[in-house]
Amino acid sequence: MPDACFGDALTRLWPNGDQKVPRLRAGLVASAPAVFAKYNISSPLVLAHLMAQISHECGAGRDVVENLNYSAGRMMQVWPSRFPTMASAEPWAHDPRALANKVYNGRMGNRDGSDDGWNFRGRGASQTTGRDGYQRVRQATGLDVVSHPDYLIDPRYFLECGVSDFVHCGCLPFAEADDILNVTRRLNGGTIGLAERKAWLAKWKAALGDAPLELASPPLAPDLPTAKPTTLSTFIAALVAVFRRA
Repeated sequence: MPDACFGDALTRLWPNGDQKVPRLRAGLVASAPAVFAKYNISSPLVLAHLMAQISHECGAGRDVVENLNYSAGRMMQVWPSRFPTMASAEPWAHDPRALANKVYNGRMGNRDGSDDGWNFRGRGASQTTGRDGYQRVRQATGLDVVSHPDYLIDPRYFLECGVSDFVHCGCLPFAEADDILNVTRRLNGGTIGLAERKAWLAKWKAALGDAPLELASPPLAPDLPTAKPTTLSTFIAALVAVFRRA
C-alpha cells in the first residue's frame, strides 16, 4: 500500500484529527514508513487492526488526553465499586486532577499520595495509562515519556508510541489472525467499546484494501567516486610490469 493511500485513508476517516493537536495527521503520515517498518506492521490486515484500535482509543484524534471531568452520576457508571452512591461520588465530581489520583493511584505503578494518577492519565494514540504504561513506552521507543508525558501527543511521536503499545501488549498475533476480540483484550484489558472497535475495523479494511504494503525505503548511499591513479602509483605499476617481463 503506497504511503499516499494511508494518508488519504487517514484524512477521510479522521476528518477532525487535527482539532486538538495541530498537524497531528501530517505527523502520523510522515512517521508511518519508519514506524511500520520498525514494528513489523507489514500487511493491510494488521494495519487495519492497529488503526481501528487507535481510532477508537483516541477518538480519531479528538480525545488524545483522557477527560476526567465527570459528573457524580457518570463516575458511578464508570467505577461502580468505587462510587456506589451519589454521596460517595460527589466530592470528586468535576475535579479531574483529584479524581485521577483517587482512581489511578496505588495501581499501574502509580504511587499513593502522589500526582501520578493525574500525570500518567490516558494519553496518546492508545491512551497509555499509568506510570508502568509510560515506562513501557519509554523502554520500547527510547522517548522519555515519563519525564515528558506530552511526548505521547506530539505529532512526531504519536504514531510510534501507539504502535509500540499495540505490539508490546501482544496484539500482533491476534491482528494477523483477524481476531479483534483478543486484540481488544490485549490492548484494553477487557472488551470495552468492542462494537465501536469492530465498526472502525470495517472502515479501515475498506479504506486500505488488500494490496501489499509498500513502505518507503531510505535512499541508497551514493556511489563512491572511482579513485584516480596518482603519479606515484602509476610509476610503481610501471616498475612492476618491467620486472614481470624481465
